[in-house]
Amino acid sequence: MSPPITARTPAFWRATLALCLGSIAIFANLYAPQPLLPLLRGDLGISELQASLTLSVTTFTLGLSLLLFGPLSDAIGRRAIMFTTLALATACALALAFAPDFGTLLALRALQGFFLGGVPALALAYLGDEFDHEALLLAVGIYIGGNSIGGIAGRLLSGASAAEWGWQASFLTAGLLSLAVLIAFIILLPPSRRFQPKPPRPRAMVADLALHLRNPSILGAYLIGGLNFMVFINLYSYVTFLLSAPPYHLSPMWLGMLFLTYLSGTVAASFSGRLARGRSQPLAMAAGTLLLLGGTLLTLVPHLAAIIGGLLINAVGFFFAHSQAASWVSHKATRARASASSLYLVFYYTGASLGGFYLGPYWHWADWPGVVLGAVLILTITLGLALWLHAREHGHEHACPWWQRLAGACREPALPADTSGR
Repeated sequence: MSPPITARTPAFWRATLALCLGSIAIFANLYAPQPLLPLLRGDLGISELQASLTLSVTTFTLGLSLLLFGPLSDAIGRRAIMFTTLALATACALALAFAPDFGTLLALRALQGFFLGGVPALALAYLGDEFDHEALLLAVGIYIGGNSIGGIAGRLLSGASAAEWGWQASFLTAGLLSLAVLIAFIILLPPSRRFQPKPPRPRAMVADLALHLRNPSILGAYLIGGLNFMVFINLYSYVTFLLSAPPYHLSPMWLGMLFLTYLSGTVAASFSGRLARGRSQPLAMAAGTLLLLGGTLLTLVPHLAAIIGGLLINAVGFFFAHSQAASWVSHKATRARASASSLYLVFYYTGASLGGFYLGPYWHWADWPGVVLGAVLILTITLGLALWLHAREHGHEHACPWWQRLAGACREPALPADTSGR
């Protein structure tokens, strides 16, 4: 067998750059419609809920695809699937620019979401096959950064294109970007030299998934990640309707700029492990959820600065809780950690797809205050789940009250480090 790729070699940088570019294209396409929702509502004569479906159906089919591509790649390889799915996702992006009606647009977005799952499902598996441990740890951090950059860049380009030439231009821009990335991806990504095919084992895979779902500690983290994302991502969708209307009148370009607030969450996620070290991970999830609650309530203040401030706080709280929940799942899985992490992402993206349906009636009932109420109800549940996980993990043997532990005044024993490579 060929030796693994080592850190900072030409092969390392080629593979890492290829996967980062692929990640940027995936998440740029996934979130491209988000700043366009008010424009789609007006141009296509649809409701706010129908407009939000352009994001919801894509996240839903992407989440489902994660359960297929992983096992399939174990049998036939990672590289070919990533090439094929990225090419088909690019074709869908170009076709979206010429969609004649809302039904066609929605069908293409659902199909595109399925193909967008190929790279996220297999990128870390490819790195695990081909890289040594040091190179893997370095590459994963760079790759995860590409996820955030893609989501932000996609929204910014989409909003700017739509402001000048209409929503069709946004999808055309995303498609052309994806085409350039696809060419670079094929050229840069080194061939798989250490991959060893394994026959598909559907029965074992189903048994592993059932094992994770029967574990209350893992299921609790699945629900926290999925429900928090359900609120977080769809608050951004509905705030575009708020800020495109009087008295704000923000254009699609400025609505796209709102997603720069994600950068605060990216920073929070990078420091989350250090901040949570020596403390209870469920309490860290609870702290992140409390920040998400506080930021959401701040958006009720009818001033643009307060709304943007609330979104900044939301990003910090969400990504802090998300990083802790994902790490907790990997730590608590006694076997089949890859399937445990994949199932976490299924809950994560399913939550995003359901949030538009959940918050829609609140919007029609009371506009933005109604959306905030619906969000607070869900976040209260996830806060309770985080505290329940803490009680389950530690019992009641600590004399220190939970609210002092939440503030970090009482130190908890550190959990063992996660060595799964996530």
